[in-house]
Amino acid sequence: MKRALRRLASPKRAAGSAWFFKCGKGEYGEGDVFIGVTVPQQRAVARKFAALPVPQAFELLRSKIHEDRLTALLILVAHSRDDTTRPKIRRLYLKNVRHVNNWDLVDSSAEYIVGNGGDIGLLEKLAASKHLWSRRIAMIATLHHIKRASAKEALRIAERLVADEHDLIHKAVGWMLREVGKRVDRASLRAFLRKHAATMPRTMLRYAIEHLPKPEREYWMRAAQRERL
Repeated sequence: MKRALRRLASPKRAAGSAWFFKCGKGEYGEGDVFIGVTVPQQRAVARKFAALPVPQAFELLRSKIHEDRLTALLILVAHSRDDTTRPKIRRLYLKNVRHVNNWDLVDSSAEYIVGNGGDIGLLEKLAASKHLWSRRIAMIATLHHIKRASAKEALRIAERLVADEHDLIHKAVGWMLREVGKRVDRASLRAFLRKHAATMPRTMLRYAIEHLPKPEREYWMRAAQRERL
């Protein structure tokens, strides 16, 4: 499978990916290595090698190459559709969480591997972690429940992360709150905003209100601004 990815590699695209995913010194993706394979290409490779056994997929997840790790996760997501296999994959995923170390890796896997069948206690434990990507996994995993019309998991984890200092958590929390308002009910979103809009990070707030009517978006932004003055 690695050979299939290497045949698609593009040095020019790799340089652009390294910039986009903030791989410079001191940035959140520091040290990550790209070879320049597009996500659609990786999805095609994952489909071709869908039968790759779970242990081999986890070996691939430990690669230093970003595209290897994402392709491995796409294969593991496919395997995790099996209810009997998913708990084992979840355990191994959490043991190898240090390799799920960029936002696209989290966002492509957390909902399916952790959210599907993971209990709220696990999500709270991840949300309390000092590890950035574990906290993002906790938040993104709640999308599984949101898509099934349950907002309580997302709201509970959002409460724990609303004061997080990292921009990538601000975006994740805001995104899930937006999905609560879009897919479950706006009343739940508005109740959260009444409690937190004045103090939550502006990026989080902007994401959360993105699908509300424009006059209401302006109301929440003005209310937050007044409280900050």
